[in-house]
Amino acid sequence: MGYLFIFGTILFTVYGQLVLKWKIDDYGGLPEPWVEKFTFLLQLLLNPWILSGLFSAFIAALFWMAAMTKFNISYAYPFMSLSFVLVFLFSAFLFGEPVSPQKVVGISLIVLGIIVMR
Repeated sequence: MGYLFIFGTILFTVYGQLVLKWKIDDYGGLPEPWVEKFTFLLQLLLNPWILSGLFSAFIAALFWMAAMTKFNISYAYPFMSLSFVLVFLFSAFLFGEPVSPQKVVGISLIVLGIIVMR
């Protein structure tokens, strides 16, 4: 059951990051004037997709707290780096973000690190 809690943490973290990127891109860049920044951020907070991304962060935190009841943090935390791997893969696939050899090597080292830590 503990691994399910870790998986839930990763799943909701990745969802939140991807949906925030997706919807924030729809709004364009952050404006320069302070008042427009405030309005921009308020508009984001009123978007249901953005709210779902923020809510997923809360759910991820609940799953993480449950995982902490099952594992030592030194064992469980390296699994959280899988969220970097998944966000990288999905961002390349969904948003067409660039994949460079350096990024592939970095992601491979993260996966290798998880295998070694296990």
